[in-house]
Amino acid sequence: GINAEYGGLQIQTTMAKSKYEYVKKFEVADPLLPSTFIVIRIDGKGFHKFTKDHSYKKPNDERGLGLMNSCAIEVMRQFGDIVFAIGLSDEYSFVFRKDSNLFQRRASKLVSTIVSYFASQFVFQWRSFFPQQELLYPPCFDGRAVCYPDERILKDYLSWRQVDCHINNLYNTCFWKLVLEEGLSETQAEHSLRGTLSSDKNELLFSKFGLNYNNEPDMFRKGSILFRDKTSSSSSSSSPSSSSS
Repeated sequence: GINAEYGGLQIQTTMAKSKYEYVKKFEVADPLLPSTFIVIRIDGKGFHKFTKDHSYKKPNDERGLGLMNSCAIEVMRQFGDIVFAIGLSDEYSFVFRKDSNLFQRRASKLVSTIVSYFASQFVFQWRSFFPQQELLYPPCFDGRAVCYPDERILKDYLSWRQVDCHINNLYNTCFWKLVLEEGLSETQAEHSLRGTLSSDKNELLFSKFGLNYNNEPDMFRKGSILFRDKTSSSSSSSSPSSSSS
């Protein structure tokens, strides 16, 4: 080994090709299927508590959604192989090109890098979206990687996330109207909505609160999408564009 001194500490470094290199054999290779669309989906962990502790407006806080969108834009700027993204509530899905070979398509590297960069951006940009609210503790996100073989299945995945956004937001809009304007407890509001259909919820919002759900912002009802501007000479280096779904 080589002895070195750093900050008053004696450090011994080990030369390459040492007898300890065999431990690398215990690493599990986790390459994702080739020639498939890689989707990395990140999701906030414990965000029900996080949003409550940080005084998010219910059922939707434009500051929080704007922060999520801004973080996703920076992720796309950092990683040119991402061609499309969709976000709703505290989650975001990033779609990689079929021919992407980023990190040799290793799932662990892709997921950990995207999740950590997104979470770092969330903390870094917090003050820009919540200038009056101190960040009491760091957020936490989990992530997963899924491969989709063709555009049809990928579109079905994106449709599933958008439908999920609609179902959850319609329920939450009714729920918080009952709690904040009707004075029901959260338990009472949940019981009141149990077993109701989408048509029932739309009727409740219109008849009791004068709210036409279809007039709610698209970002609330359908989520947000990010895509690369094809007018750029190079799609891999082009800037992401944003739009409500």
